[in-house]
Amino acid sequence: MIDPRMKKLADVLVGYSTKTQPGERVLIDAYDVPVEIVTVLIDRVFDAGGLPFVKEHRARVQRSLVLRATEAQMEIAARHALEFMKDMNCYIALRGSHNVTELSDVPEENIKMHETHFKPVQDYRVNNTKWVVLRWPTPSMAQLAGMSTQQFEDFYFDVCTLDYAKMAAAEQPLKERMERTDLVRIIGPYDTDLTFSIKGIPAIPCVGDRNIPDGEVFTAPVKDSVNGVIQFNAGTIYHGRTFDNIRLVFKNGRIVDAVASDTKAINHILDTDEGARYVGEFSLGFNPCITRPMRDILFDEKIAGSIHLTPGQAYEQADNGNRSKIHWDMVLIQTDEFGGGEIYFDGELIRKNGRFVPDYLQGLNPENLV
Repeated sequence: MIDPRMKKLADVLVGYSTKTQPGERVLIDAYDVPVEIVTVLIDRVFDAGGLPFVKEHRARVQRSLVLRATEAQMEIAARHALEFMKDMNCYIALRGSHNVTELSDVPEENIKMHETHFKPVQDYRVNNTKWVVLRWPTPSMAQLAGMSTQQFEDFYFDVCTLDYAKMAAAEQPLKERMERTDLVRIIGPYDTDLTFSIKGIPAIPCVGDRNIPDGEVFTAPVKDSVNGVIQFNAGTIYHGRTFDNIRLVFKNGRIVDAVASDTKAINHILDTDEGARYVGEFSLGFNPCITRPMRDILFDEKIAGSIHLTPGQAYEQADNGNRSKIHWDMVLIQTDEFGGGEIYFDGELIRKNGRFVPDYLQGLNPENLV
């Protein structure tokens, strides 16, 4: 028997996130997920009048391919993937993970080669399709969240089927305030004191139409305006490797010093290309159901009371001109539980210890979003 929560989730993904229309071609990209959710999505796309297409992937298979890949092999695979993507109108990706560090023993050079060849596929999908990306609950994710498998599944379906239309209305005042802002200042523990400008760059509300779960408004710093120090307090996994206590020092937009639990590895990634040491995104997170990190960025970047700063590629919707093969969201949680902190826009205190301060932003505090 199909879990009715799967049908509710499929309604969100097809009816709300991608707003699939009759005749539209929809790619369902499934990574280590149960066949039941794939078939539920297929049926829901058909019900909407769309044409579903499916690609299924396994992380262990992907590891074997990338581990011994050649340039010629990646070029052929990426070329065909791009042509296929160009035939799609909508894209729904479900990404399960039985082992979040499956790629940890793949050489960094192989991962970069794969990213280089497949980046045009991702760029086309982001800029030319109606897309949504989400994780799928697994025991591995439950462990990272410090929950039982059942507890995590219940949490997952609650957070993924929030009333995102209600959230969308609450985000508008923040979008408007960010688009009136020049100077941002972030203050926090461990000498965190970072300033940058967001003047003239659009602010984009995220309301369940790109990521599930959702709950953020993002923009980008003016590329050469970032100065100061920031230390992140949410652990992260990038390229299959774990990083904690990341501390970045910026001068005129560029990361001039980076230390972490694995300082050598973080600098190797930040040396991928010139753009990797500049920031492509700045965002405030406020999903009321997500209150602690679990080393999964689609959840962690939405933590209530968090911000994230992203070395690497900027999004076209909020473009500061930075280009890179990487896009690495790093999360700082500013609630009391995680040490507190403050955010100022042009000298106005916007958020203190994870809670929005101005009257016009009260709708984004947790009690007003559930």
